[in-house]
Amino acid sequence: MDIILHPIGWVHSAENGPREDYWGDVVSEIHLASHFSPDTLVGLEEFSHIEVLFHLHGVDESAIVQGSRHPRGNPQWPRCGIFAQRAKARPNRIAATICELLSVEGLTLQIRGLDALNGSPVLDIKPVFAEFLPHQTSLRQPEWSHQMMANYFASGKP
Repeated sequence: MDIILHPIGWVHSAENGPREDYWGDVVSEIHLASHFSPDTLVGLEEFSHIEVLFHLHGVDESAIVQGSRHPRGNPQWPRCGIFAQRAKARPNRIAATICELLSVEGLTLQIRGLDALNGSPVLDIKPVFAEFLPHQTSLRQPEWSHQMMANYFASGKP
């Protein structure tokens, strides 16, 4: 079964890639497609954060991983399957990021912390509800992932 998705909008950003870390200060915009009306965004400005689903259009299909690999190619981290990573070379090249919503104006959202490149097609936007976040007191994840993500959403550049 084929699934056909049409972008609801596109990311406008100074980020053209490649980039691994320091997404914390990146301010970008999402411009919704012109067939939408501003009514589609009514009430969104009341939320501090949104989840953006987007297509990793800068990843060539030949780079897609369907098995396992060392995250970021680092042999000091264990091989793990592509679905145990948040790598960009995913089978459907779909990414999801929670970012800060700065403003809503017409069909444009200004956001901070979106790890998408300029021109990335946006597939969906969802407000972040606290009730959808994990209910446990702590998350469980391997130590290598903390090391890998230490500077991912850090501010500035080294």
